[in-house]
Amino acid sequence: MVSSRYWALLALALMAGLGTPALAADLPTFTITFKPDGNFDPQRLEVPAGRFKLVLVNESQEPVEFESLPLRKEKVLGPGVKSFVVLNVSRPGDYPFFDDFHQDAKGTLVVLPKP
Repeated sequence: MVSSRYWALLALALMAGLGTPALAADLPTFTITFKPDGNFDPQRLEVPAGRFKLVLVNESQEPVEFESLPLRKEKVLGPGVKSFVVLNVSRPGDYPFFDDFHQDAKGTLVVLPKP
């Protein structure tokens, strides 16, 4: 028989998991779109330093992969898929990114100092 303590811990774990999407929803949000011609829109995106959400939209009919080596972040998207990554970048600077499946597609995330 399962104890009431087990159920209390399970309920707490579920509530903790449900809070995570709300935290991502409250972040400043920016979008990068993978276009059918193999380019990004925009190719240069300015964001403030700190924690933010980067929405990735694949408008192409092929899989794509957002990848940034300096940010240590990658995300694969199937055709027509929309997803996001949460980044926390404290150092201002230029951070290149690319589509690992289409090596010619390159862009830059420009992190600006906090106001």
